[in-house]
Amino acid sequence: MGKYDTVELSGTEKAGVVAKCLARIREWGLTMPDVEPLALHFGLGRFEEVGEIEFWIANETDEGYCGKFLFVFDGQTCPYHHHAKKHETFYIVKGKVRMRIGDDEREMAEGDHLAMPPNTGHSFTGIGDALLLEVSSPSVLLDNFFEDKNIGDNGVI
Repeated sequence: MGKYDTVELSGTEKAGVVAKCLARIREWGLTMPDVEPLALHFGLGRFEEVGEIEFWIANETDEGYCGKFLFVFDGQTCPYHHHAKKHETFYIVKGKVRMRIGDDEREMAEGDHLAMPPNTGHSFTGIGDALLLEVSSPSVLLDNFFEDKNIGDNGVI
């Protein structure tokens, strides 16, 4: 079993959503890195509502950085969570998202960026299909704390 097996789609279901995602990205005239994407349902089994597709470019723990593209379909949400150690900066490449930070919400569009310090709760939802670039400190297991305790092990991945 891989690190993300309990929170990721697999088989034909994964292949179908990844193909749909890549078709949309091609419509935008963009190319994703040649990596195996993660199609995350966060263990909830409601990918169309709660999920995202991640294309990891780098996760260099020794060098201290991570870079990945995050894709959400229209209405799809990356669930509310925070990280104890990870600092992230999000850049909207295509589309729009509704970003929730604590009790505040803001709409972000192409070209907008936002830093997310550790221990800052956040989520985002596609307003139409959207592609974000995340540049951050390394992504590590057990540093993802979700509001929904049904995700991972009592809310921790």
